[in-house]
Parts: sequence; structure tokens; C-alpha cells
Amino acid sequence: MKVAKVNEMKDLDKRATAEFGIPEELLMENAGQAVYFVILQEFGMKNNRFVVFCGSGNNGGDGLVVARKIHSNGGEVKVLLLDDANKFRGSAKRNFEILSKMPIEMSRVHSVDSIRSQILHSDAIVDAVFGTGLVRGVSGIYKDVIQLINESQSTVFSVDIPSGINGDTGEVMGAAVKADYTVTFGLPKPGNMLYPGYEHCGKLYVSHISFPPALHDSDSIKVAINSPVELPERARDAHKGSCGKALFIAGSPSYFGAPYFSALSFLRAGGGLSYLATPRSISPLLASKGSEIVFLPQKETPSGSIALESKDELLEFSQTVDMVVLGPGLSLAGETQKLVRELTSEINTPLLIDGDGISAIAEDIGRVKKRRAPTILTPHLGEMSGIAKMGISEVNRNKISLLQRMTRELNALIVLKGAHSLIGYPDETAFINVSGNPGMATAGSGDVLTGTIAAMYGLGLALEDAVRMGVFVHGLSGDLAAVDKGEDGITARDILDYLPEAMKLYREDFDEISENLYESILVV
Repeated sequence: MKVAKVNEMKDLDKRATAEFGIPEELLMENAGQAVYFVILQEFGMKNNRFVVFCGSGNNGGDGLVVARKIHSNGGEVKVLLLDDANKFRGSAKRNFEILSKMPIEMSRVHSVDSIRSQILHSDAIVDAVFGTGLVRGVSGIYKDVIQLINESQSTVFSVDIPSGINGDTGEVMGAAVKADYTVTFGLPKPGNMLYPGYEHCGKLYVSHISFPPALHDSDSIKVAINSPVELPERARDAHKGSCGKALFIAGSPSYFGAPYFSALSFLRAGGGLSYLATPRSISPLLASKGSEIVFLPQKETPSGSIALESKDELLEFSQTVDMVVLGPGLSLAGETQKLVRELTSEINTPLLIDGDGISAIAEDIGRVKKRRAPTILTPHLGEMSGIAKMGISEVNRNKISLLQRMTRELNALIVLKGAHSLIGYPDETAFINVSGNPGMATAGSGDVLTGTIAAMYGLGLALEDAVRMGVFVHGLSGDLAAVDKGEDGITARDILDYLPEAMKLYREDFDEISENLYESILVV
């Protein structure tokens, strides 16, 4: 399913009217009807007491439609306006005029003290205060009301997006409603899908409000949810060389886990031959743990990291594999960082750069731009900050737009790791991944991801699909681990160990996974 930015959604609304003759009044009616249907399905109507909070924009107009539907179908409803009713315009104004003729109590809220009793004695609250276009911090009576809604014990239904959440970033704009259910319209917005907005939405529904597929599936919308792609069948006469070969240039005396997890995860996720180029002194220890890995011991710097004089050997070997993974646990030693930069320029194989490798190329990002073979970067927020030369908080506020800009400028695929990781392509296509859980925020998890991505490519997926399916399967493995062990104690080893089960489930229950297992959005 596509995900529409706020301005894209506004454009879809205009196109629905201009190209298909769908009037604004019908779109608003359909939106209110969708919210009413979810309330009916999830909560019930008769003998329940509802309070509908309405702002003065179209989101408030949607709320007025909901109030009318509740009243006409046996619910007891009161409408509380957070702005002057004279500010209603267009379809929202018409719905206010209709509601004014019905025996429905409507009043303006001037203080939370005057409505506290009504809220505490309501069964459910409909939040139709702000829509997706909120750009300023919430303050005054609006903030007070949001806090009161959150303090109540009532079930909360938010219209389009919980009030106080930025529609493009998921950011909390000072204060935000914590909904039990959210019904968004046309398409989900980034703010519905990115944290913390996603968490504030509760159970998320979407209604296309009668938009034809030509609108909501438009190629002009570049962001989508990372839906599963079917894996190529494993040939009955497969051999280790036909299931992918990857070279991992990783490890240093301070980081034994990173090379081990990255190289072994490639095999656990279905890859055929995993080569690990690591400092000579730590190779025996790693070999005792991962005997399935083929080791290429490398010359060392005085500090024990891979020496620059290893470059020619690594370049030559890189020609024999399908993908090179560069960076996990390599260290920040100056000579090794220089090696990374030179390898980045000269490796002619698809190259995935992670961890300390990203720190190295951030100092000379132009080397990535000049590469002819495909490049994949897998930064977390801090590493993305180094690549983009901006603060972490700014990166976090502009994740999708920044991802799209950096993929285009660097001509690289980028996985921005975190809760609901983002995957971006050079043409500005971006995917929001929904597999995974908070327990995966643990040391070494990203190293397992690198090997999983390389394995998807080795199994025969196109590079773009391999990257996003690597992210998806990595999250699926973490979710399986969490089911058995709980989120608190998951380690990178657990994610690694559950990869075979994740792959088995992915192949055997592909349709179920596609349709139900990660059904983060329900269509109404």
C-alpha cells in the first residue's frame, strides 16, 4: 500500500474532484461514514455515550459527520467545538448547519474544567480536532483538551491522525492524542506509520473514501509500506556456489561479534558461501565459533585492525563474489578507515557499507557518488547524521525526505535503521518496514541485517528487492525470537538463530504473511 505525504494527499483530493467529479461533500461524507463503521464494528453504538471534539477545519467537518451518524443510529452524542463555528468553511460549514438542526447538543469549549465531567462519564471519544496538516506546536485550550482526553478512561477514535501528530514526520507537536483506533483517509500518511505517531494511532484503519485505484496506486506517490516479495525457489540441484557468495571485510580486536554475526547470518538466511576477511590475529577465535565460514586472514596494523596493504588482495577477491559487505566492527583506526575509502572507490561488485565503514566514507562521501557498481548504505540515525552533515534530531524529524534526497544524491540504496526502518532507492522510492520489535534494539542486530540482505541477493532477488526483503526477514526473525523469549532479552545471537525458521515460515506461509501477519493497516 502506498503512503501519501500531506501535500500529496491534498493533491489527490483535488484530483478526485477535478478528474472524477467526486465533490468534497461526498469525500467528507465517506470519511465520516468510515469512522462510524469502525466505531460500530469495534465498540458498538446503542446505549453508549459519545463525545466528539471538533476543530474548525475539514477534520472537524469529518467529526460532525461522525456525530450525525452516531445520532441517527442510536448513540448518545455531544459535540464540543474547540473553535468559533463561524470559521467552518465549505463542506464543514454545511455539515455544521445540518447538525445544528438536529437535537444534538453542541457547545464551544472555553476551559477543560467545564467539560471534565462530560469526558469522564463518556464511553467513547471521537478526536476530530486537528488533521494531518498540523505544523505548529499545540498549546492553550487545545493542549489542555488533548491531555484531558489522554487522562480519560474512554475509548478514543481519532479521525485521520491523532491530533497533535505531524502528518509527514510522526512527530508529537507538543502534545498528542493517544488513540485506541485511528481511521485515516485516502492513504496512510507518514505520520500514521512512523514513530511516535504510529504508536499514538492504536489500531489503524484506512478508507480510500471512493478514490479509484488510479489515484491511490499512482506511480507519482513514491512512498509505500514494505510488502513481502516472493523468494525464488531453491533449485533441487543447487550447490553452494549457486546460492550466492559474499565477502565480508570486517572485525578488529575490539569487535569479535560484528564479523561473526554478519558472515554467519548470510548462511543462516540461505546464502551459499560466506568469506570473512578479518585481522589475522582474531581469525582462529572466530573460526572456532563459525567453522562454516571461509576465513581470509588479513595483515594487521599495529593496533590489530586490517592494514592498508591488504587492499590488493581484497580487491582481487572481490571480483569472485556476488556482494561485498564492508565495515562491521572494522574499527576507527586511521589506516583502516583509509582502506575503506579506497576500497569503496575501487570495488566493482555490489557493495554494502555498514558500521565503521559508514564512518569512514562519511569523511569523503564523494567516493560513493562516483561508484559505478551498486552501493548500499545501512546507517542508523547517528551514522545518517554523519553522512548528511546535520544533527540527529533534524535527521529524525525529516527521515523520509532526507532519505529520498540522499539516495538521489549518492545514487545509492539506503536502509535507515530504527523502529520501522526505511529503505530508499536512487529514484526516491521509499519503503516503510513494519516487521521487527523494540527488543531488536541490541548490539549486533545491524550486523545480522547486513548478512541477511546479502543472502537475499544471493538467492536471486533483484538488488532492490533483496535490500528491502533483507530488512523484512531480519525483522521477522526478531519477531519470532520475541514470541518465544520476550522482547527484553533478545540478543543478536537470537535474531541470527531464528533466521532459518523465519525463512521457512516466509516460504511456506507467504500468502498468510503478505495478507495477515503484518496487517498493520486494515482497509474499511
